[in-house]
Amino acid sequence: MSEPIHAFTATVPNWRPRVAPIRLEDATPDQLAALQVTPSNLKVSDYVLVLARDSETLRDRTPLFNAIMYNRGGLSRAERELGAVGASIVNRCIYCAAVHASRYNQLAKDVTVIERIFADGEAAELNLRQSAIFNFAVKLSKSPPEASAADMAALSAAGLGPEEVLDLILSAALFGWANRLMHTLGDPIEGDGPA
Repeated sequence: MSEPIHAFTATVPNWRPRVAPIRLEDATPDQLAALQVTPSNLKVSDYVLVLARDSETLRDRTPLFNAIMYNRGGLSRAERELGAVGASIVNRCIYCAAVHASRYNQLAKDVTVIERIFADGEAAELNLRQSAIFNFAVKLSKSPPEASAADMAALSAAGLGPEEVLDLILSAALFGWANRLMHTLGDPIEGDGPA
């Protein structure tokens, strides 16, 4: 059996659940409704199938996740992913860091930002906007009460408007929760997993 991986990577690993996922063929009508399974939905991740054990929570989690990470306007998709990477690094969630680093790389069409972050952490040399986003997500994830008016001013100085700042806060906060679920429910292991 593969051992969990512990190094940050932009290559998405597999995820091995510790809690048995439900089987679609055994799912209750309520679980299927929470999964929103349709004939065109051929693959549902093991993570989601584990979360489906609590269909009420999954039914609320998915629209919340989608609204925070994919809504229009505000912070760009790539920058939301950068916020998720910052939170996931602080929380040492190898799987989430990999998924969102990979998505950032795809959306930004640039791997150097993530390479610098994984090599140098908060000391990574990034442009003003990237640095403000990443460092704020890290600080918010380490200790929310320490995020100050000066940190908000740094975001404004980097060109972020109020809607973008709110999206960044939501992204980092979401991953404070999501990382803890991933840690508890399973392990990242070698191999390419779903992105």
